[in-house]
Amino acid sequence: MSDTIEQHAGSNSEEEEREREEQAIRLLATAYQRMRSEIGKVIIGQQEIVDQLLIALFSKGHCLLMGVPGLAKTLLVSTIAEILHLSFRRIQFTPDLMPSDITGTDVLQDDPDTGRRTFQFMQGPLFTNVLLADEINRTPPKTQSALLEAMQERHVSVGSNTYRLPQPFFVLATQNPIEQEGTYPLPEAQLDRFMFNSVMRYPEADEELLILKETTGGFEPDLTTALTGRQILALQEVVRKVPVADHVFEYVRDLVRATRPQETDALDFAKQYISWGAGPRAGQYLIIGGKAKAILEGRYHVTTEDIRAIAHPVLRHRIVTTFHADSEGITSDDVVDMLLKEVRVGLFDKGAKLARG
Repeated sequence: MSDTIEQHAGSNSEEEEREREEQAIRLLATAYQRMRSEIGKVIIGQQEIVDQLLIALFSKGHCLLMGVPGLAKTLLVSTIAEILHLSFRRIQFTPDLMPSDITGTDVLQDDPDTGRRTFQFMQGPLFTNVLLADEINRTPPKTQSALLEAMQERHVSVGSNTYRLPQPFFVLATQNPIEQEGTYPLPEAQLDRFMFNSVMRYPEADEELLILKETTGGFEPDLTTALTGRQILALQEVVRKVPVADHVFEYVRDLVRATRPQETDALDFAKQYISWGAGPRAGQYLIIGGKAKAILEGRYHVTTEDIRAIAHPVLRHRIVTTFHADSEGITSDDVVDMLLKEVRVGLFDKGAKLARG
């Protein structure tokens, strides 16, 4: 498959370029179904989370995964890395973790030929394709800032030197929503760097029964590689080229702007329940995520339904609710539900009538 995706990279005509991209989309849609099948050999249920992780991966995004212990978060991430033939590292974030523990450090070593001592950089666990940052909110801000640089810039800085990270580079960070003692809440700037905030919930009753049967024996699944790192990089570029109609751009614009209570024509419930809304990066992720979702399903166009399908994981961590909302038990997910119900294309166009709840 790798040769098929990359062999026409040098084509110059628009027709050949379009044909190459459409072929890549068909191959990705086929590989997507195979990935879901391979992951299903190990992970029972959680299909929505699996889809969100794959969408983020092909969008060059990162994920923040919320879930209680024991839901197979680590197993899910390591399985995705294995079927995609990517390197995988796990960092258990603790209060005593220092930036050099994750980025690496300069080590003084003897040169056997010259007898001189020189500094050599020893890579830390950030130098991988798939990184699981376990309980990211347990480490101090200084270490979180080192991870933030890696996520945003895809390099690390040690002393006066900068080192590029391997590509593709995908961070999945976890948080325990129950135990918050001794934690350092993530700053809004770092939360905003995560494309998705995905919530991993308890399995359904039939899924849990199947988990008990499948995981307490001696069965070891045999996983096969679905895509390689080079293919993923090529397909990430294809995602960016998926066309988007103007009305989809307008819908995303209106959806994001509706989260901001400071707007003069903000919806009533936004003023009541939202303290701070989403910034432009939310709209960018909605568009890119919609593109990835479309081509994973074998389509070369994005619909408003693609946007609505990923609205919760994109917006839930970018909306800060008011005290009034908290007192009524209204969460950011509830606010997103209200937005999806009320917002329509052209909501904030000049002269448009507002749909108020």
